[in-house]
Amino acid sequence: MSNKHYRIVVFPGDTLKPKKYKLPKVLIPVCLFTMALFLVGISGTIYYFSTGYFKLKSDTAQLAQLRRETKLQKIQVEQFSQQVKNFETEMSRLARFEKKLRTITALENSPKSLEKNWGVGGPYGLTSHSFATSLEKEAGAMVNRLSTDLDLLSNQAKIQSISFQELDEFFKNQSSMLASIPSVWPIRGWVTSGFGFRKSPFTGLREKHEGLDIAARSGSPVRTPADGTVVVAGKEYGYGNMVEIDHGYGFISRFGHNSKHLVKVGDKVSRGQIIALVGNTGRSTGPHLHYEVIFNGIPVNPKNYILEE
Repeated sequence: MSNKHYRIVVFPGDTLKPKKYKLPKVLIPVCLFTMALFLVGISGTIYYFSTGYFKLKSDTAQLAQLRRETKLQKIQVEQFSQQVKNFETEMSRLARFEKKLRTITALENSPKSLEKNWGVGGPYGLTSHSFATSLEKEAGAMVNRLSTDLDLLSNQAKIQSISFQELDEFFKNQSSMLASIPSVWPIRGWVTSGFGFRKSPFTGLREKHEGLDIAARSGSPVRTPADGTVVVAGKEYGYGNMVEIDHGYGFISRFGHNSKHLVKVGDKVSRGQIIALVGNTGRSTGPHLHYEVIFNGIPVNPKNYILEE
């Protein structure tokens, strides 16, 4: 064997001649170094990709958790927003109710009824441009808007409470007046013609309609909207069969086109009492009730005094 080579003998089988190969000694370290370098590279690559895989797997799990939390937070915020909207709706309803009460009691210009700021808020919704920074900013903005709206609604509720206290004090001293105000519907039906100017169903010309036309079945009961005394119960031009009630405090109500009267002049009536039946008498195109309210000799819109929604 030469000092510069290794001789390698390969026996391919029992019947074949052995094969001899010469391998330079200097090649062995190079081969070993290359193999070691290859193994280190393979190990490094496996470590890098395995680390990346587990990190990606962890990030995926965190992202899924963040999505679930985002969805839950969005549902909670939207539910809270809906509650705020419902509160706003209720406050608006109370504002309308208070306005009618003040119209009835002539307290429209009271200082406590001024400087109100109704109708706040707007559409809510949580949009996520990302699942981290943007979500935090959006949630923060949402909380700020809701907080601002709640502060406004809280102030309005305090103002409304003071206003109703004033009205309560007024009604404590005016209980008989409250019973005499036509504040309920005389009949339930479809308002086919409102108060104000309209096109006449008979002439086609513009005319002033000084009441409400409420369509209902013929024979439906008509009830008095407040306590009072019957001053008219008979036929009147245009009205047909009409009942007129004097409620006192300047209020008078009229009920026209009746088919039958159930009260007579001089009768004392109480709110909700049946006074007539719906008909089609007089200047009428079909069964309905013509309902008027007169205050201090001037026809007014009956809806302004009806406290029912």
